[in-house]
Amino acid sequence: MAANIFLGELLGTLLLILLGDGSVANVLLKKSKGEQSGWIVITAGWGFAVAIAVYTVGWATGGHINPAVTFGLAIAGKTPWNLVPYYFTGQLVGAMIGAILVWATYYNHFEKSENKTHKLLIFCTQPAIRNISWNFVTEVIATAVLLMGVLGIFNNENGIHCGIGPLAVGILVFSIGLSLGGPTGYAINPARDLGPRLVHALFPVPGKGNSDWDYAWVPIFGPLLGGAIGAFLYQLIINPLMPV
Repeated sequence: MAANIFLGELLGTLLLILLGDGSVANVLLKKSKGEQSGWIVITAGWGFAVAIAVYTVGWATGGHINPAVTFGLAIAGKTPWNLVPYYFTGQLVGAMIGAILVWATYYNHFEKSENKTHKLLIFCTQPAIRNISWNFVTEVIATAVLLMGVLGIFNNENGIHCGIGPLAVGILVFSIGLSLGGPTGYAINPARDLGPRLVHALFPVPGKGNSDWDYAWVPIFGPLLGGAIGAFLYQLIINPLMPV
């Protein structure tokens, strides 16, 4: 069971990062076919990436692909606490492998691009306006919405079948990106940010700058807190409304 969760979450998060960070690379790097195609492409890329990843492994692991989701579901009593470390580890390793594959896919385009900030943004998030306190609040709010949405989508009272659920989660992530993603780039996932940031720091990305570790704690702890708050509020508000 534990090994299956580790491997499943590794594969799911690998796909998430490969497709999600791949969409960012497609938009930001020079001489890419999608260069300068904009925020809509990036947010759609992340939404579709989530849907594909959850479709791929959701039947095996629940398709958390995100420590904040795992943490929130554990708080909601839907994931056993003893399995949380296996989820977390698989998600982090998968995120790193996915980022390495993006680096390999776009290697020639990294060489042609001079903007160090864009190169970093392919791997991890940075705020549009750097104000650590408010950046943290943004990540908390966005991830709380994510958890409330996930719990709502898969609430049995909705009657959403498993075949539609992953697509609905992808739409949820697309919506969060369109509405709440502007201030910080909406990490809403500690592994999504930390794993690729480690790859940026460790791998020979042509012409890279620093990996901005001063900011790195925000997309780790903000989503974890937001996930906990979202799960708690959903349970607090929705449970009394459930039919007896």
